Amino acid sequence: MKVGKVPENVLKRSVIRQLHTKRKEVLVGASVGEDCAAIALAEDEMFVVSTDPITGAAQDIGKLAIIITTNDLASAGAEPVGVMLTLLLPNGFEEEELKALMQQIEAECEAVHVQIIGGHTEVTRVVNQPVVSVCGVGKVKKGKLVTTGGVKPDMDIIVTKWIALEGTSILAKEKEALLRERFSEKFLESAKRFDAYLSVMDEAAAAARSGVGAMHDVTEGGIFGALWEIAEASGVGLEIDIKKIPIRQETVEICEFFDVNPYELISSGAMLMAAQNGNALVREIEKLGIKATVIGKATAGNDRVLYHGDEKRFLEPPKTDELYKVL
Repeated sequence: MKVGKVPENVLKRSVIRQLHTKRKEVLVGASVGEDCAAIALAEDEMFVVSTDPITGAAQDIGKLAIIITTNDLASAGAEPVGVMLTLLLPNGFEEEELKALMQQIEAECEAVHVQIIGGHTEVTRVVNQPVVSVCGVGKVKKGKLVTTGGVKPDMDIIVTKWIALEGTSILAKEKEALLRERFSEKFLESAKRFDAYLSVMDEAAAAARSGVGAMHDVTEGGIFGALWEIAEASGVGLEIDIKKIPIRQETVEICEFFDVNPYELISSGAMLMAAQNGNALVREIEKLGIKATVIGKATAGNDRVLYHGDEKRFLEPPKTDELYKVL
């Protein structure tokens, strides 16, 4: 395709016709010539909006784009309704590739019952791989919004599933040829399939029903970055036991291979939560068959402390994600 806005016939054929998921709240959705979408909500509901681009991965970018944005909405206790897409495609990108990308995006939207309500698609010389930017729109009942800044002193800090799932899966896919020099096919296939755990919508919904104090999905900067952000937003300190932070063996070994820190590696699939009774919340989440672990407590003051046995050190502000050291 040529540089510039995608032609109308291509837009209809390879973008619009791939969209099948519908929501009753959407009054005006994606179509040629429509620059805005319209969504109706009930009187006791309010909008929640989030936006994220996918720039660090080449494979499965459509799937990741939807998961990450719907995770953001879920972490606010909201039900995702629709997404607006911006697709920036490199010069020479073929229509069949665009169609396949849209089918991947729509498949993930269908899985979480989210409608694509509009967007923009163009070919541009300023990117050398596809960039997918998503603006997500969700709804939540008034008084039920959950924020990152809702942590209070003495609340338990919980993390769901395992850290660095997303980073491990991306590295296993993007660097498969290199990793095959060290690891077996069975090992790498297991690591690549970590992308099946990336949605946090189920545990977020269970936590919201259980009166969780705060939620924050663990993305760029890894678990250390997310811990800093939730503490900073809430104005609290932390006492975290590193040994209790759940991590898969595949993650440990792949991170050792590339000499990256798994605690600072992108970690979609893990949700950070705070609750007055962390063990009760863990039990509620585990009823869904989802692992959850209490890893520490919030404290008064500003000290954010990491314990590793007898060792003690202070948490630092988020750094550049470890993924970029490899990619």
